[in-house]
Amino acid sequence: MSTEPLLVVNPRSGGGKTEKLFASMQSVIESRLGAVKIAFTEHAGHGIELARAGAENGHPLIVAVGGDGTFNEVVNGVMLSKCATKVGIIGQGTGGDFSRALGVEHRLDKYLDTLVSGRERKLDVGWLRYRDGEAMRERYFVNILSAGMGGLVDRYVADASRALGGTAAYFGASVKALVACREGKLLITASINGQSRQVKIASYMLAICNGRFFGSGMHVAPMAKVDDGRLEVVSIGATSKVAFALNSRSIYSGSHLGKPGVEHFPCDRIKIELENEDARDVFLLDCDGEAIGGLPIEVELRKGAVVLKG
Repeated sequence: MSTEPLLVVNPRSGGGKTEKLFASMQSVIESRLGAVKIAFTEHAGHGIELARAGAENGHPLIVAVGGDGTFNEVVNGVMLSKCATKVGIIGQGTGGDFSRALGVEHRLDKYLDTLVSGRERKLDVGWLRYRDGEAMRERYFVNILSAGMGGLVDRYVADASRALGGTAAYFGASVKALVACREGKLLITASINGQSRQVKIASYMLAICNGRFFGSGMHVAPMAKVDDGRLEVVSIGATSKVAFALNSRSIYSGSHLGKPGVEHFPCDRIKIELENEDARDVFLLDCDGEAIGGLPIEVELRKGAVVLKG
């Protein structure tokens, strides 16, 4: 059985900066945490395998060193292990949306301060069942699951050339996604505290939020808390793609709520089906910043499912 913390490190996070900087980071980390074991991810999903094995091998704490996607994978691995392993985060991604929701300043010393503070909090975790091609798969999320425009941007970013840099690639992908996107006609069954309702919503993007931020600072759910036992659903609809683009700009300030076409309601369970087949290939999922699949989906909140150090 291992007693030291396990660091699951994504060397590609931060645009590859983590790989270049980690040797110098390690000495600083060990000066605060003591001896640690290090495992580097080699491909998408590898962090899930590493975290699950680490939990099953008895590591009491597993720290994600990377972006929101790396933390998502660590939480997935711990959840699959069914072990009482605690989790932590040293943010090294470009967005840092979950760290922002936790109120941690995006600096190595601040992340280490939280890890050694002695504070702990139980985080809610969303369980997700979704379509991946012809199969249905399961996954967990800790920040935000979105369907529609965000998932389509993910696909185009993954395919884009990074010769001009990540910002240019994201902008180009966003423009391309705006042209290609379709409004989804959604049939939604949602419940909270055992009270259920069914609604139909027309949306370009719907976010199921445990955290408050996504997309590198978009304040999509200002009311969300990661430990309050509920998810916040925010749908962005509009009369046209141009109106949707204008509405989307207001998400950064959180001023989109209350605008025409924007809907919000809480839930702890939700099912969503897509009724218009013409949107099937473009109304896609973004799970904590990673592209995964499409509708239909089922989501259930697992209250206080993991313990976060700090």
